[in-house]
Formats: sequence, C-alpha cells, structure tokens
Amino acid sequence: MSDRPCQDLCPGEVTVVAPPPTDAGLVFIGRIHTPWHERREAPRQGSREGPVCHIEVFDPWGPALEGLAPGQEIDVLYWLHLARRDLVLQARHRDVPRGTFALRSPVRPNPIGLSRVLLEGIAGQVLAVRGLDCLDGTPLIDLKPGVPPRP
Repeated sequence: MSDRPCQDLCPGEVTVVAPPPTDAGLVFIGRIHTPWHERREAPRQGSREGPVCHIEVFDPWGPALEGLAPGQEIDVLYWLHLARRDLVLQARHRDVPRGTFALRSPVRPNPIGLSRVLLEGIAGQVLAVRGLDCLDGTPLIDLKPGVPPRP
C-alpha cells in the first residue's frame, strides 16, 4: 500500500522511463535504525527534538569514526532504497506540481538522502543522533563533519 494520498500518481505528476542504473561503485558502510517503518510515519526534514536514532557502522569502517565527538553536527548521506525513481514532476502536498530537483522529496533519479544531525553519543561503531527522517533499515552511504555556512 502506498503512503501517497493519491496512491499511484497525483494529478499533474509526470513520470519518465529512466535508463537502467549503472554501478557507481557505492559501498554501503552501515545501516540506519529509526522508529519509522513507512514513509508516512517519518518526519519531514527531521527534527533535533525528535527521537534518538542509531547509525550502525559496519566493519571495517569503525576506525573512520575516530575524531567524531558528541555535541557536533554531522552530515549523514544515505540511500533511500524504497523510493521510486521515475517522477520528474511531483504534486504531493502542493497545488502546483514542481520539478523533482526543486524538492527535497525522497523520490529522485538517484535516491540519495542528506540530513544534518546532532551527534548525541558513540558506543563502539554505533552513533546516537537526532534529526534523521529516514526509514528503519536505510543503508548508510557516508558520514561527514558538518561545516558551518560561510558568512
């Protein structure tokens, strides 16, 4: 069952036949654990007041966590493995359809998610964070320290 209010396509939405994916050589370095199992449950854009979620970093990547510290912001890149990839115009939650590249929707040709989260704690190879908006079991692509915006 779809969590989209108009099931398959909303009025004004447009799909394309996407070319077959090619291997970009991605390696999932971990898995994200959240309380959300369906898209309609997950918050839009995450929230620092939301629940603590956990990022499990797989072997052999544990040593790469060295230097991260609770209290800092980190950028989490993840693969939105359940998202469709064929919409170029989207109408969900809007009166006028907008182009996929003008939205932060998980529905995109390459479903890469990005969230800036607050690192609450580290226990071995598991990070406790606040601010995620993805589903439980989402594959982890990368972690980067947050960089403050330039003045």
